[in-house]
Amino acid sequence: MGRRLPPLNAVRAFEAAARHLSFTRAAAELNVTQAAISHQIKGLEETLGVPLFRRLNRALVLTEAGQSYLPPLNEALDLIAEATARLRQAENQGVLTVSTISSFAARWLVPRLPRFQALHPTVDVRLSSSTRLVDFTQQDVDIAIRFGRGHWPDLAVERLLREDVFPVATPALRDGPPPIRHPSDLRGVTLLHDDFTINWADWLRLSGVDGVDVSRGPRYTDSGHLIQAALAGQGVALARSALIADDLAAGRLVRLFDLALPSELAYWVVCPPHYLRRPKVRAFRDWLFAEAARTD
Repeated sequence: MGRRLPPLNAVRAFEAAARHLSFTRAAAELNVTQAAISHQIKGLEETLGVPLFRRLNRALVLTEAGQSYLPPLNEALDLIAEATARLRQAENQGVLTVSTISSFAARWLVPRLPRFQALHPTVDVRLSSSTRLVDFTQQDVDIAIRFGRGHWPDLAVERLLREDVFPVATPALRDGPPPIRHPSDLRGVTLLHDDFTINWADWLRLSGVDGVDVSRGPRYTDSGHLIQAALAGQGVALARSALIADDLAAGRLVRLFDLALPSELAYWVVCPPHYLRRPKVRAFRDWLFAEAARTD
């Protein structure tokens, strides 16, 4: 049998007014007008069929019915508040599962995660790396970072990082011998290819350089492996800016030329819209964008 409950807003109004014995102070506590408190309590009295207050000239006094009604309401509202606090605490701690591609996890996310853990020590991040799109209806994933054009219906989608693509190498490879000073110098070096992004032919066409054999050189389907090869001095990589930001900042890699190609793809934070009401998901989303601002 269903519970027959009075309007809960009216119950809150009565409980606050009864504690304070003042409609004015109850209105201030609940951030509503005094007229709203009076209206809610009048409606509650009509629903119950009994008066709860006696309104005197300069005082508000509980009736006998109001006095007997108040203690169990206090206890019930306290239980609701405690249950809500426990739920919020549980939602703000425990495991947070993040889905992303392995190259982004290794080159950008993992090095920054200690800063998130320092801010949120009760949240344990679990990384799930895959090139497949996560299905939030079937998989236990809280939030995802995807690489693409941002078209995923029925999800909250926010661009995290845009990307440019440009040649990079170690300082030693740049300085030679022979040194690499102009795009035409690429004719004499090994080109490292990322099969996942803009190819060398596009970049060389924009630079106006010909005579470079773009069919030669190692090829990688994982951008992280491409960067590892560049860090090992194995050649010049056409690299994605977001994935090499830390290596450029540390001087492990250097950008060879000013010319860059903007990628049509970007990194996006995605999840079902209502997931963002979960405190730990919202905290991670906000932290991601703070870190992206630092990267830019």
